[in-house]
Amino acid sequence: MALEKGMIEPFQERQVRDGAVSYGLSSYGYDMRVARAFRIFTNVNSAIVDPKQFDERSFVEFEGDVCIIPPNSFALATSVEYFRIPRNVLTICVGKSTYARCGIITNVTPFEPEWEGHVTLEISNTTPLPAKIYAGEGISQVLFFESDEVCEISYGDRAGKYQKQTGVTLPRV
Repeated sequence: MALEKGMIEPFQERQVRDGAVSYGLSSYGYDMRVARAFRIFTNVNSAIVDPKQFDERSFVEFEGDVCIIPPNSFALATSVEYFRIPRNVLTICVGKSTYARCGIITNVTPFEPEWEGHVTLEISNTTPLPAKIYAGEGISQVLFFESDEVCEISYGDRAGKYQKQTGVTLPRV
């Protein structure tokens, strides 16, 4: 279905490991990769994190093959893959166990029917130590749930605020 409907670009037809945190097609899902652009949260400017009035001074922009997330902090990142979700499909994302076993939690909200875009990833370092995130490697597994019927109102119908997002997308109201 993913290839037929162009749901994931680029699409890796097999799971790739070769010394990397695995990515690509898995048994019942797809392991997406994290791209090289990160926004690492900082308290240097004493900004307040407010989803209704987000202050861009809350983070430091970084691009590279390895991102270091400070202890007890988090970063926003984006997926390498661009997703197009059909009207009869919903996804749930869960973090990769390799990172979870290191105290690194990846949070991604569900991809609703007819949502499309690059995924904004929230990566939390719950440990008291700095944590490495490897760009171009697996970060989260996407699980796909196909319904027998199409939904009555899709994300596309509602003109959702994160439709067709690219790059690290900040909160919108």
